[in-house]
This record gives sequence, C-alpha cells and structure tokens, in this order.
Amino acid sequence: MYFLSVLLLMLVLPAGSIWWEHLHSAAPLMLLVGKWFVFWSAGVRLTLAGLRQQIQPRFTSKEIFGIESDDALPIVRELGVANLATGIVGLASLVKPGFILPVAIAATVFYGLAGIRHIASGHRNTNENIALFSDLFAALVFAAYVAFALLG
Repeated sequence: MYFLSVLLLMLVLPAGSIWWEHLHSAAPLMLLVGKWFVFWSAGVRLTLAGLRQQIQPRFTSKEIFGIESDDALPIVRELGVANLATGIVGLASLVKPGFILPVAIAATVFYGLAGIRHIASGHRNTNENIALFSDLFAALVFAAYVAFALLG
C-alpha cells in the first residue's frame, strides 16, 4: 500500500494532471510541473503523511526507520506537524498560486535532505528504500522547477 500511494502521489497523479492541463492550456510546461508537483507531491503527500504520523506514528518509526521502541513516537508526531503544515500550504497553492514557489523551495530542501539521510542509513528496509528514491526524485523535480522559476 505504501509503494502504491508513493507511486500515485509522486509520479502518476502529477504527470496525469500536467498532461491533462497541458492539453487544455498554453501555460509553459515547467509552470505546470511546479503547480502539480507542489499540489500532489508536497500538498497531498505531506498532508497524508502528517495525518498518519499524528494518528499512527508507529508506521513511520517501525516500517520506515525500523525503530521498534516507542521512544521515537513523540519525534515522529513532531515530524507529522511539520509535514501537515507544509502539506496544507501545498494544497492551498491551487487557489493561491503565489504559494507554489515557496512550497517548492521548502519541498526541495525537505525531500533532498530526507533522501540524503536515507542514503546514510546503512540498513534500509524496503519502505525506506522507497522513501529514499521517491524523496530524491521529488527533490530533483522541485529543484528543477525552482531553478526555472528563479532563473527563467
């Protein structure tokens, strides 16, 4: 289930939304990349992750990081607050396009550093490997959009 949700939110739904809007719009492709990756990969994914980390923090601590102890649960819940806050602003970007670039910058940093931290973990399980690759992929997409928005 985790793999499917990551695949949908990090690739399928953003790509489908970009394709659909590109067919019906004259907007530059990179603007659509920013819009839809911010909405799906930062907005929806981080909102859902934040909610899950609030309600079921053991999934993140045990299934992603392999931590059996409940000692990490307060930290996971704090991560959930940050994910929820960023995710909500990402969701709001559909009605406030001015939010797209700031969320993309935050997502570049978040996903980039999270991906690097996953690399540093010597004993990754399947879910952490999924997180590693999806985080680095998202960081690259967001960084490309940020570069386009700031330099283009």
